[in-house]
Amino acid sequence: MKYDDIGLLANIGVRHLPLSMIQKASIDELVSIHGSPLLLLDCQVLREQYQLLKHALPNVTLHFALKPLPHDAVVKTLLEQGACFDLASNGEVDMVRKQGVQPAHTIHTHPIKRDSDIRYAMDYGCRRFVIDSLNELEKFIPYKHEVSLFLRLSFPNADVFSDLSKKFGCALEDALHIVSRAQALGICLNGLSFHVGSQTQDAQRYVFAIEKSWQLIKQIKDHHLPAIECLDIGGGFPIAYGDEALNIETFCQPVRQALSKLDKSIQVLAEPGRFIVAPAVMSVASVMGQAMRGGKPWYYLDDGVYGSFSGILFDHGHYPIDVLNVQGPKVPSVLAGPTCDSIDVIDEHIMLPKLRDGDLIVTRMMGAYTCATATDFNFFKKANIIALNE
Repeated sequence: MKYDDIGLLANIGVRHLPLSMIQKASIDELVSIHGSPLLLLDCQVLREQYQLLKHALPNVTLHFALKPLPHDAVVKTLLEQGACFDLASNGEVDMVRKQGVQPAHTIHTHPIKRDSDIRYAMDYGCRRFVIDSLNELEKFIPYKHEVSLFLRLSFPNADVFSDLSKKFGCALEDALHIVSRAQALGICLNGLSFHVGSQTQDAQRYVFAIEKSWQLIKQIKDHHLPAIECLDIGGGFPIAYGDEALNIETFCQPVRQALSKLDKSIQVLAEPGRFIVAPAVMSVASVMGQAMRGGKPWYYLDDGVYGSFSGILFDHGHYPIDVLNVQGPKVPSVLAGPTCDSIDVIDEHIMLPKLRDGDLIVTRMMGAYTCATATDFNFFKKANIIALNE
């Protein structure tokens, strides 16, 4: 069943507008049909977010990173918008293959791969891969006439949710040696890549990485090594989870300026994920039961940190939470998840009106690293995802 006329989230997105009566009625209807917990995926918000970033980075080919929200409706919607895709596992290869994504519009960006992973992606038709060490480079010797490689560089950034350069990427001082070794092995290494970290708030992190990459590209040329033709600037583009405004056009202005200094022949890619999907999903959970503990009301939901709220543990998530159809004075309260585990607590300091069993809690900005990292722990099933505005 589809809900193309409901438009639950299109007017909410990153702006956190109050729910209208129509939207409230629509949520009630969806819960009456499907039960709870639910994750409501608004494909119109996906379109809007993709176009916002495309406009902010007009000369950059956007490869959506499936990791934060791997779902068929996401791939289908973004494919219709002209997106390319960033792959990192066999399961992600299966997902884009199923949706008819052309292999030429993909890049396999996981820096560490088994030989079977390489062959699986190549069987699909993907021919562009990322490496970050000599060990990974040498895995491509058997396929050197069929692939082109990107060398991932490390630019540590402690001021982010996840500093990916801590785990992946080669040091700048090692890059020339790896490029030279690729030439000696007859492997095409014609790209550089980096990722400055998730939720990067300072655009100068991108500027610094772009400038250092450009210097390396010129050094590679000076050493008469094969020319670098592509630069992948990764993901990490920030999104606002609270009431604060974030203008992606303004944020990307220094990034655009830094990219303008590159040689015009260099193709630029990016791997956005969170920016596109975070505002596109709202969760709906219901109150299973309640108790008074330590002078506070505790409300136990049918979703929690082992489920859709897993981002609280894995992603430092702080999501905007509202109550549906309940008025009254608010008091300090606790929201807890359904499992028999004491860490399954969503918020210990939230102001809520008096709730009844069955009342609904809606949470915005739930598109990134929520269902993707959810589990069926304690045999509580993960939230059902309902795609809207397909």
